[in-house]
Amino acid sequence: MKNVLFLSAVLAFASCKKETAETTIQDPTENYSEGHSAEGKTPEALGKQLFEGQGNCISCHQVDQKVIGPSLQEIAKIYKDKKGNIVTFLKGNADPIVDPDQFAVMKTNFPVTQAMSDEELKAIESYIYSHLK
Repeated sequence: MKNVLFLSAVLAFASCKKETAETTIQDPTENYSEGHSAEGKTPEALGKQLFEGQGNCISCHQVDQKVIGPSLQEIAKIYKDKKGNIVTFLKGNADPIVDPDQFAVMKTNFPVTQAMSDEELKAIESYIYSHLK
């Protein structure tokens, strides 16, 4: 009985230690803050990384189809045609021009985009515009 209890305690301790080690390891390419964002990357590549990573934009926006929000192709086309400013919108300083009905959903993500630097937001804008057809 003591051996079973001891073995259980060792296994529990080992599994907790492993979990702690896994949560402290971070991919430095996914953590951006002002001043550390674009070293060695093109704006489009950085934008893609932010869009799919830190910004988690990809959970609502796909390249060529509407999921929750409009597709990147639709966003790029409408912003180009209407001469809109994606960066200003992502800062929360412009009205929605693509899909105003979904604005309430998008508005909940502004704290993420407002915490990004201008360089990071311009990189996301470059990534979106790279999908113009």
